[in-house]
Amino acid sequence: MTVVVEAKNLRQVYKIRRGMFREPAQLQAVGGVSFSIEAGKTLAVVGESGCGKSTLARMVALIEKPTEGSLVLDGTDAVQTPAADRRRLRQAVQLVFQNPYGSLNPRKKISAVLEDPLAINTDLAAPERAERARAMLAQVGLRPEYAARYPHMFSGGQRQRIAIARALMLNPKLLVADEPVSALDVSIQAQVLNLLADLQAQFQLAFLFISHDLAVVRHIAHDVLVMYLGHVMEQGPKDKLFARPLHPYTNALLASTPGVGARSVQRIVLKGELPSPLNPPSGCVFSSRCPYALAQCKAERPLPRPVDGRLVACHFAEQFLESGFPASPAVDNASLPG
Repeated sequence: MTVVVEAKNLRQVYKIRRGMFREPAQLQAVGGVSFSIEAGKTLAVVGESGCGKSTLARMVALIEKPTEGSLVLDGTDAVQTPAADRRRLRQAVQLVFQNPYGSLNPRKKISAVLEDPLAINTDLAAPERAERARAMLAQVGLRPEYAARYPHMFSGGQRQRIAIARALMLNPKLLVADEPVSALDVSIQAQVLNLLADLQAQFQLAFLFISHDLAVVRHIAHDVLVMYLGHVMEQGPKDKLFARPLHPYTNALLASTPGVGARSVQRIVLKGELPSPLNPPSGCVFSSRCPYALAQCKAERPLPRPVDGRLVACHFAEQFLESGFPASPAVDNASLPG
């Protein structure tokens, strides 16, 4: 399989102003994430709000330049690429946004919405652009005559189909979908997910799929990357993570979604709020909420390492693999904050 995108140690750090006479604070939104996606495959990125999912999506979509790390897209360095090549790279990766009501210009007909990418990036004549737009509407299950209508004349599911059609107009290699079905009714979600799966098989598209809905992830993903406070907690094939998670945070996410986790998943109640990224916990960033945290967790940050066919950033992943998650964890309270 051809690798469409490969990211190594991607970091994004923002400077936050704190007043005229104080040094800016450093907010690390993404703290060193690595992955690759092959043609025809889907990598789903999951985690709580504020974990860095959307920031990662913006870096991969070339909207933001990473503070550190490398990003190779379609065989080209996307971080240090010359301006002449950057336009081609922007055509190779396209976005599908969360809200179909806000992602389409209400003042333009659907024909203009779909033809604009071709008018800007290609030399096609107007009749050819119009024909391509009508063909793409049919590709996403909409009638060609819909091209003469305005966005407000469609339902939410139809608008998201139009947004997907627009993203495919330039024949991209990678589709970055940021919560593409979360604003839709459940019955419509299934239709849009099936459409994405069909388009992926037909065009051998690579998907970076951002979501907090594990039921959706289980339906569409091939691999899963679990993030917490900008760091990778667990990463690997979907079947392995859903059948037997090895990080307490992954286990907690699965246990919180009825009907998704395996029967062996031990329910974990996470206490406290997500820490501020301006002041993350020392050691493992999950240590302040993990019921299994020991002194080593607070003192030393674990790096993702291979365990049972996936990467796990936990000091005790091997023990969890062998014996599972204890129902009554023995916690060294002295190692926890407060």
